[in-house]
This record gives sequence, structure tokens and C-alpha cells, in this order.
Amino acid sequence: MKTMITALAACLLAVPVALATDLPDLGGQEVVVVTENAYPPLQFVDPKTGEAIGWEYDAMAEIAERINITVVYENISWDAMIVAVSEGQFDLGMTGITIREDRMEQVDFSDTYMTSQMRMIVAGDEDRFTDAASFAANPDLLAGAQPGTTPFYVTVYDILNGDEANPRIKLFETFGASIQALRTGDVDLVLSDGTAANGYVEASNGALKIIGTPLGTEDFGFIFPKGSELVGSINAALASMEADGTLDTLNTKWFLDYKLGQ
Repeated sequence: MKTMITALAACLLAVPVALATDLPDLGGQEVVVVTENAYPPLQFVDPKTGEAIGWEYDAMAEIAERINITVVYENISWDAMIVAVSEGQFDLGMTGITIREDRMEQVDFSDTYMTSQMRMIVAGDEDRFTDAASFAANPDLLAGAQPGTTPFYVTVYDILNGDEANPRIKLFETFGASIQALRTGDVDLVLSDGTAANGYVEASNGALKIIGTPLGTEDFGFIFPKGSELVGSINAALASMEADGTLDTLNTKWFLDYKLGQ
């Protein structure tokens, strides 16, 4: 029934939204998009081909076609991305960025393009804890995180009682580095939204697993320099992609059909 309702809603909305005249035409304007390429399946480097691929790349290609922009990609680490975009070094940032009020003080966000849940990733043979409470209760256990990210703040405030300098948190420059530390036993827990968590677990051949219940939800959006005129055009494209089922198609491709490393 849900599928039938969704399909019917898409049909009712697709005609007025998908008309070319309803979307802005930016005349081939160059848009410099920066990403980290470390957040599968949203954006990452294919280990087989070395090509940067993922949900966000496909979405941006579709957006570019719909509003007539020319996308140029750059790469930067997560910890530098928000500041760089806020300073106007890039036109748009994408890397599964959670929409938060504190970040809105630095950058503008697009409308939400995806909602995910925070999950706990552990080693495949982990048996010392099964949820956030049992992790917090064992002082010998360590968590890996990137400073300034949603997983960092969830670890600090929802698990470890609000101490940002807690020695049980080991900081890493990239999410991939924290996952590698988990695999080698240097840390015992890494938090991630369900999107990336599922991608890493599926690619680990049993080396990683997800435990416990979700620790909350988060909405993802693209980021722009404050006052960017691109926001409205990107939002119009996203709305049309939601209405005609394109976002659902991308979700199926990257979260159900695609298998990292296969």
C-alpha cells in the first residue's frame, strides 16, 4: 500500500515539477563542489577503479542537468570543509553534512536530501558491550571520532557525560582513519550515521558490525557560503527529484543494489 501511495504521489507531482520551465536555467554556470570522498556510499573512491563515485555524485550530476550548471570537483578534509565553504573558497560542499543550528551560523544549507540515524560500529567479534550504556560503563573502552562532527558530539554528550576532553575519545583527521583504527583494535567504537555505517559493515566481510539501537536521527544537506544564490536553484532541483522518484531511485541503487568492494 505504501508503495502504491508513493507511486501515485509521484505521478501527481511529476508533471508540474518536472517541466523545464519550472526549474531555473543557470546557463552552464560553473559551480565548484568540494567533498571528502570518504563517506560510502554517499561519496568515496571506488577501490576497484580509483574513480570517485557515490550517491551524492549521482545526485549532483542530476542537479547539474536539471538547472544547467557545470560542476567542477575539488577535494578537502572534513575538518577544513565548513570553514573553506564559509569563506567562499568553494561554491558548495557535500559529504553527508548534518544540518545543525551551530553550522548555520557559518554556512547556508540546502533543504534536506536524506535523513539517517546514528549507529554504533564495533569489531565483528566484540562482546564486551552491546549498547551505549555498557560502553560508557567500561572505562577501558575507547571511541574514535573526528572533531566537530555529529558522531563526536553524540559520543561526548550522549555517551560520555559531556566532557569534550575525555581521554576515552581518540581523534582522527578522517572518518576512514577512525574505521581503520577500529579494525586494528586501537579503538573499540566508532559512531556514524546509518548510511555510512551500513556501507562500511557490508564491505568488511564480517570484520565490523552494528550494535545497539539508533542514537537519534540527523538530516543531511549541501552547504553554501552565506547568502549564496545557488541555494534556491539547488532546492528546486532537489524538490523535482523527490517528486519524480529520482531520490528513491538513487537510494535503491546505492543502499540496496551496490556492494562496496564487489
